[in-house]
Amino acid sequence: MKLKYLLFFLNSTLLLAQNTFQTPFEKADGNQTVTYDEMNSYYQNLAKNFNDIQYLKKGEDDNGKPIYVAVYNPFPEKDLNKLRKGKAVLFVNNGIHPGEPDGIDATMMLMRDLATKKIKTPQNFVIAAISAYNVSGMLNRGSFSRANQNGPEQYGFRGNARNYDLNRDFIKADSKNARSFQEIYQWLKPDVFIDNHVSNGADYQYTFTYISTFKERLGNVLGEYFYNNYQAKNLEDLKKLGYESTPYVNIHGDIPEVGFASFEDSPRYSTGYTTLFNSLGTVPETHMLKPYDKRVDATYKYMLVNLENLDKDYKKIKQLRVENLKQYQSGKQYGIRWKIDSAKYSTMDFKGYEGKYKPSDISGKPRLFYDRNKPFTKKIKLFTTAVPTGYITIPKYYVIPQSQYKVIEEFKRNQIQMRLLQKDSAMVVESYKINDFKTVKNPYEGHYVHFETTVDKSHKNLSFSAGDYIVPTHQDGVKYIIETLEPEALDSFFNWNFFDGILAQKEYYSAYIFEDTSAELLRKDKDLKQKFEAKKASDKKFADDGEAQLDWVYKNSPYFEEKTFRQYPIYRIL
Repeated sequence: MKLKYLLFFLNSTLLLAQNTFQTPFEKADGNQTVTYDEMNSYYQNLAKNFNDIQYLKKGEDDNGKPIYVAVYNPFPEKDLNKLRKGKAVLFVNNGIHPGEPDGIDATMMLMRDLATKKIKTPQNFVIAAISAYNVSGMLNRGSFSRANQNGPEQYGFRGNARNYDLNRDFIKADSKNARSFQEIYQWLKPDVFIDNHVSNGADYQYTFTYISTFKERLGNVLGEYFYNNYQAKNLEDLKKLGYESTPYVNIHGDIPEVGFASFEDSPRYSTGYTTLFNSLGTVPETHMLKPYDKRVDATYKYMLVNLENLDKDYKKIKQLRVENLKQYQSGKQYGIRWKIDSAKYSTMDFKGYEGKYKPSDISGKPRLFYDRNKPFTKKIKLFTTAVPTGYITIPKYYVIPQSQYKVIEEFKRNQIQMRLLQKDSAMVVESYKINDFKTVKNPYEGHYVHFETTVDKSHKNLSFSAGDYIVPTHQDGVKYIIETLEPEALDSFFNWNFFDGILAQKEYYSAYIFEDTSAELLRKDKDLKQKFEAKKASDKKFADDGEAQLDWVYKNSPYFEEKTFRQYPIYRIL
């Protein structure tokens, strides 16, 4: 009789929990998303009632509001540093673009279902989720900023309080949000990372699309496993739950059946950043034109299959993350820039709608439209293999002068191991001079970003001061170190303007004075004179430009003693 009453009590408690803890999304009509205050109240109530749930302040938005992390941890041990040795960590990010709130609502239900045991208790991992990353964007609610999206009725805005697109800020970390994310990530050190989004672009039949992080930057060992095993199993299981999927359709205003290439989520993006620390990363991109309730359901179920497959394969993933680091040892080659290999592709049965053109009701000119009355399934090409267009040799150490305190701050926040020089020291180092670069004409996320950067290399015996930093590459963050410190890398600190001070001369000359000095130099230095005449003979534009000739003499004379001009202030020890 006592057992009967106990079972009745347990069943009643479970039903009460599931009924009481309905989310605002579930209580509404399937086209509403939670507000910031409702979300926080919900999680706080969940944490109050279930010991397995914690709701922690772990950062700050640019508007000063807290960023919260919800943690589901069913184990007695709550110290992640201890727990991580035998368990895996799954990390979910939501609301980076609050107009794409699918993950916010889906994760609230997922955490509730874990707490109430509707979902089987995981044996081998902890799940942590940023409930809403772009808090200020979430608070900036409206109904019209996502002009191409089918619901919900109200939602947040893409930019944050300082109008940053936070999914371009992960490596440069201009915002409090990005700095908070890095601190949260380094606290969790997750094995698997999911960043929930909603797509833009073409129309097709799928509700669920995804970006698997760029496998070449992830690394050979992890990349092959992630694409061919873990992610493949996730997508197979998701299909069984009712959602066929396609890789992210990286086409805007065109017809997808021509085929498409993998999206390179470089380190400015969330999964590009987490890849630098060997986390398996996915960006779910539910389709903007599908009903909101279906998008939330697809997001929930993709997270669900990740839970199940991580629980089964956690040991393999943790082992491969360690093995993957072996390919990044000093002396080995590292692909610093990439392009898609058009000669290598796979095919898939793509389910789309016929794309056609008709006269625009606005302009009368031809406009694209997708005919949903004419669905199709066609073989298309997927280009998922990239080849390097440039290499560097991984050094044993980098040297960072203490004057580069912004770089040092970034490295400390990202838990990069460094050691201080205890006394002034002379060392033979590899040195870079910035040879060439291009710069965008319009500002991009607060920067005039450089690209197509090239360097000239030389070896020098230089003196460094006590208090400068030596950074070994033999550590878990080796890819972060390389991708930020190598100027030629797409999202290097150089390309994000960290070192623009070296790009301008600080000393000049008055032409009317240096004309006489220049003439005297050419009279006395026969070798200089010979090079000068050869330059004029081979370059007609130069021969016709007196100012350019005077400047050439200046820059090839002892008077041009600006050792800092274009001298990259980070050094390499091979």
